Formats: sequence, C-alpha cells, structure tokens
Amino acid sequence: MMKAAEKQQVYQLLKKTSGAVLGYTSQNFLEPPVFVDDPETSVPAQESAPAVLQSASIDSVNKRIASCVRCSLSKTRKNVVPGEGVSNPYVLVVGEGPGAEEDEQGRPFVGKAGQLLDKMLAAINLSRDKNCYIANVVKCRPPMNRDPAPQETQACRSFLDAQIHVLKPKMILAMGRVALQNLLDTSIGINKMRGKIVDFNGIPFMATFHPSALLRDESLKRPAWEDLKIFKNKLLEICPDYDK
Repeated sequence: MMKAAEKQQVYQLLKKTSGAVLGYTSQNFLEPPVFVDDPETSVPAQESAPAVLQSASIDSVNKRIASCVRCSLSKTRKNVVPGEGVSNPYVLVVGEGPGAEEDEQGRPFVGKAGQLLDKMLAAINLSRDKNCYIANVVKCRPPMNRDPAPQETQACRSFLDAQIHVLKPKMILAMGRVALQNLLDTSIGINKMRGKIVDFNGIPFMATFHPSALLRDESLKRPAWEDLKIFKNKLLEICPDYDK
C-alpha cells in the first residue's frame, strides 16, 4: 500500500528527472495531480514468527491459525487443524498436513494413520493427552491429500515456528519426508535421515517414517520401531522421568 505523501515524492522526483534530461519541464508535470492513500488490502500479509508471538500462548497462536487466509488451502478446507496436545510437552510431533478425517474434525492425526501414530507413541510411553503436542507443517488439508506446495508450507511456517517457540518441547519427532525436509530445509530423503538425532535450533530432532507409509508397507514397521527406540533413549537422557 502506498501513502499519498509517498506518491507525491515519486512525482517530484520524476519532475526533476524530466527537467534534467529534457532541459525543460514536460507538459505532464505542469498540473500536479491529487494523490490519495491506497486502500487497505483485505487479505492480511504473512506475519513473522515474532508478530505471531505477541500473545505468547499456544491458544493465542492457534487462534491466529484458525483465521488464516494466507494461501489457497484456506478456500478448500472445511476446518483448520492447528494442533492438539498438552501445553508443556516433552515431545512435539510434526506431520505433513491434515487428511480428510482431520479436515472434518479439525484435529490432527485422527484417521487410520493417526490411530497408528497413537500406538507408536504409546509404545515409548508418549501420548497427546499426557506429554506430547501434535501439529503439522500445513494447517489446512491439501486437496486429494497431495504434498503441500512450497508456497503453502512457506505461508504456514511462521505458525509452526511460533508453536515450537511457545511449546518449548524437549525433543521434536518428524513423521515422514515432508515434515523432515520442511523443518530442516533439506532435500535429503527420509531413508537417509531416519533414526538420526540432529540439532534443530537447540532442540534434539529425529525423523522416522510417516504412519501412512507403514500402512502401505508393513516391512517399514520394524525400522520405524528401531527409530522410536533411539528416540526414547535420547529423551530419557534429557528427561529421565518423562515416562513415569
């Protein structure tokens, strides 16, 4: 948006330039126009993570997410899916994006993949009801469950960063390739990165297979279990009593 004063400055600059180049003032500049401010845009610009954090609670962040219209996914969603869990989690679990059932209910990981995720977490004494928070890279369902587009993940990134900042998890568990690559800003695949503890802005981070991949290919269940044991051992180092 341009203010009237800014337009006036541009007008005066063009007037001076015309005189310097032509040796006289163009007829276009004899009668100065009347400038007005541009109207406010109806679509809010993307906020930075610090702006989202002005009211620093997970509820306030999620309220901002609920009214977001930053990308085209807002036009096709039924419900926004900000996230779910405890407000002081040991672990933040990050998935890709909502599916059909999540879009219907406004809750993350409630379909078949979500039911399997709950079992995977329970196997290492984690739960969204007790010590975890579950979120996604994008907060609205991509049509036909396709991968979220770069502009969509970019539009949601400050929200995810704000959630991480507010929740302050002891560890982050990324479920699948999309969550891994977006959080770490990498093109490395899940097969090379799974089961490895790396640093994410001072927070231990690990990726494993997405539960939907295990539903498609049961042979991945064993390596996923090995990943979860690695994750649990690291969490026990940080928080020896997390599973009490």
